[in-house]
Order: sequence, then structure tokens, then C-alpha cells
Amino acid sequence: MSNSFYASCAILYEGETDAVLQCITDKLQAETQKAALDTHTWLLVLSGALLFFMQAGFAVLCAGCVRKKNVQNTMLKNLLDACGAALAWYTTGYAFAFGQPGSGDTSFIGTGGFLYIGDVDAAYWFFQYAFSATAVTIVAGTLAERCQMTAYLLYSLFLTGFVYPISARAMWSSYGFLSAKQPDAVGGVGAIDFAGSGVVHITGGMTALIAAKILGARKGRFYDSKGSPLSKPKDFPGHSIALQLMGTMMLWFGWYGFNPGSALLLGVENSGPIAALAAINTSISGASGAITAMFTELYLEERRTGGLSFNLTMAMNGLLSGLVAVTASCAIIEPWAAGLIGMTAGWIYIAGSSLLIRWRIDDAVDAIPVHLFNGIWGMIATGLLTAPTRMLTAFGSSDHVGWFYSLGRGEFDATLLGNQILAVLFLLAWPIGTITPFFLWLNYMKWLRSDTLEELVGLDMAYHVNAPAVLRDDDVDEKALAELEERKHKKRTGQEGAP
Repeated sequence: MSNSFYASCAILYEGETDAVLQCITDKLQAETQKAALDTHTWLLVLSGALLFFMQAGFAVLCAGCVRKKNVQNTMLKNLLDACGAALAWYTTGYAFAFGQPGSGDTSFIGTGGFLYIGDVDAAYWFFQYAFSATAVTIVAGTLAERCQMTAYLLYSLFLTGFVYPISARAMWSSYGFLSAKQPDAVGGVGAIDFAGSGVVHITGGMTALIAAKILGARKGRFYDSKGSPLSKPKDFPGHSIALQLMGTMMLWFGWYGFNPGSALLLGVENSGPIAALAAINTSISGASGAITAMFTELYLEERRTGGLSFNLTMAMNGLLSGLVAVTASCAIIEPWAAGLIGMTAGWIYIAGSSLLIRWRIDDAVDAIPVHLFNGIWGMIATGLLTAPTRMLTAFGSSDHVGWFYSLGRGEFDATLLGNQILAVLFLLAWPIGTITPFFLWLNYMKWLRSDTLEELVGLDMAYHVNAPAVLRDDDVDEKALAELEERKHKKRTGQEGAP
């Protein structure tokens, strides 16, 4: 290639040595930059693919957490998440999140880039689409076994097409009012959410909480058939702990696209070491969350019953909690801080799961304590534990760092911590203000919850024609099943509504 450069430059400058050498240098530099750009694009697409693989993890995890009579329905809803997110992100989501209203402006919502029209970076579009699909899928498990298909698809479109993009714009766009990328960032630093503890997990977790409250609990979970509160909530264990573990490990694997992949968006030359640090901290926090949750539950179980049992579910959800919590700060903290964040996340999960039961909110997979509560903790932990040297490497400044480090400097600078709290409040308020009326409207239209008969039989038998009878759950109400079959027969023969 250098020979061809020399030949073309020699012809162009007719033997003028200095000009020829400069020409060759310019061409080699341009070729190197092009190769670096191609590598960056491929890495961003690969990271997006790893992140998208989390859709499979969520699907497998949710399938294992529900009863057999709802497996097919749950898997389809996870598929619809990815499909609905792709269409919504293509039409409005990307434009609202990252569309440019004008150079240097701060805006609440984007106005360009609809339908992939205009100057859109394809790799960036795909990477951010994978993030949006993840936020939507968080809700899938929470609403399992009782949500109608129509409501689920409508919710996926609304969240990815409008609600999530505004959260992403506020935190990640250079036009976002809380963004660290904003030229005139709040407090000189903005709020930092490196890979989505707030944007993805608080948004998805808050949506799950709102939806679960409006949708109501599964039949028999907290109330008997007469509507009287049960003295002890009834457990509905999933049908396969093996699928739950497999899904959890798939999510952990996908997280290496989530966190290290986000280093590619910093626009700095040394993104490789930053990505490596993010991978290390991701691993340590997840592991710490798993160990902490499992052994804390072991201790609590021994205190309650006098017996010892190792709870795999606690370990899995503790792991996911640690991963969620470290996502906001994975590239700007020291590994010891990642361990502290993960350990605290395990305790937050245990407390949050108990709190939901006390509130009689039915979360089939415990997504709310994992994602919402630990998303909040992750954002706050960033304001406490961000290290000066790591902040300087990733963001080019260490003027405002974690509050604990600020105290170590003999200062009382809580600018970053204050911005993190402000971001948490916004990321909670925005879904509350938009998702709440949307789900109330779905409920008013009677599109939200499956009827009692469908729930008792199982949504597979109710909604899917190829649901085999051999996969019926032990919990299937045979009388309700016969009634459902009669209803379907009347509908097929035109006798619907007949006595």
C-alpha cells in the first residue's frame, strides 16, 4: 500500500521530495484513521449484539420464574419487547433521544432523525436501540401470568417510543439538561450514569412498579377467593430453577456489552483500559451482590427457623442487583468500591423484596427490587465513590468527584452527589407522570388484565392455539379449563353470548 502511495504522490508532485513525503504521510494518517474508525464501529456493533443477547437472558429467566401454564405467553411477550422496541426506536425513539435541535442548545426532546432520516450514525443507533429494548424487557417478568397481549405490545411501543427516550436524552445526549456531555453541564460536571443504572434500570423498574400496582396481584397471591387478605402470602414458585440460573448467567454475559461497551462512547483515545476497568468492576460487584444476598438470607433463615439452607434464588437476584448498581459508575471507581457497591446491593435487594410483599405488590421475578431500588443506589453510589484519577481518565476532569473523596481532600464538595440525586428524582418523576396515566387508560379500556378464567387456566391455554395439554401446570383449574373450552367452542360456532 505504501508503494502505491509513493507512486501516486510522486506523479502528483513530480519528484518534489518534501511534498512527496508529506503526501505519503497524509495518506498513511488518513488510512490509519479510517482503520481506527472501522474498528470502533465494529466494536460498537459487537457490544450492541452482546447487549441484545440479554433479551434471550430475560426470556429464559422469565420462563423459569413462571408456572408451566404461562411459559409460552411469557416468552412471546419477551419477543414482542424486542420487536416493539425496534419499530418504536426507528420511528420516534432515536429522534426524541438523540435528535439535534440545534448546535449548543439544551432541549427536553429531539426533533430530528425520525425514521432514520438525516445524519445518523448506524452503529450508535443500533447500540442505543439495544439499551432501549433492555429497559422495556425489565417489566416483562413483573407482569407475568396476568397481563393481556394487547396491553403489552402497546406499552412496549409507548415506553420505547416516548418515555425512555426522554430519560436517555436528559442523561446521555449532549443536549440533555443533566448530561455530563453538555457543554455547560450542571455544576460543571452534570450527572453521571455511565451505562444505565438510572436511564435503563430506574426507568424500567419504576415502570414495572407502576404497572404492577395498577394491574394487581395474581389470583390467590395475597387474597383468597372472597377478597380477604391472606395471613401469609401464597408463593407461586417458577417451574424451572435451571432456566432461571441459565437466564441469569446469560444476563451476566450480556452485561459485558452493557458496561465495557459504553466506554466506546466517551470519545477518548484510551477507551480500551477504561473498558477493561468497567469489566473488572462489573464482575466484582455482581459477585459481591450474589455472595452477600445468599449468606445474609442464610443467616436470616437460621435465625427464623434454626435450619440452614442455601437459597439459589437469592444468589441469582443478588448477582443481578450488584450488576445493576455498578452500571452507573463501573468505569470511574476503584475495584474495592465495586465490591462495596455490590455488597450493599445484595442487602438492598433482600430489604426491597420484603417491602414489596408488605405492600402486597406482586412482582413475579422480583424485578422491582433488583432494577429500581438498586438503580437508585447505583446512581447515589456514583456521587459517593467516584475516584479522582478514574474521573480524569474517563471525563477529562477531576474537579468534582465522589463525596467521600472530596472529604478526603479536606473539602465539602457535594456537587456530583447533588447532581446524582437530582437525576434520580427526574428519572423517577418522568415515568410516574407519563406511564401512570397510560396504564390507567389501558385499565379503563379493559385492555390491561386478563380475565379471571384465563388466569386460572393459564395464559398459554387462553391465548395460544398450540399450547399442548401435556404442559398443563399442576395449578390449572380443571373446571375453569372446561369453561374456557366451552367459551372457545361457542365463539367458533357463532354462539358467543348464548346462554
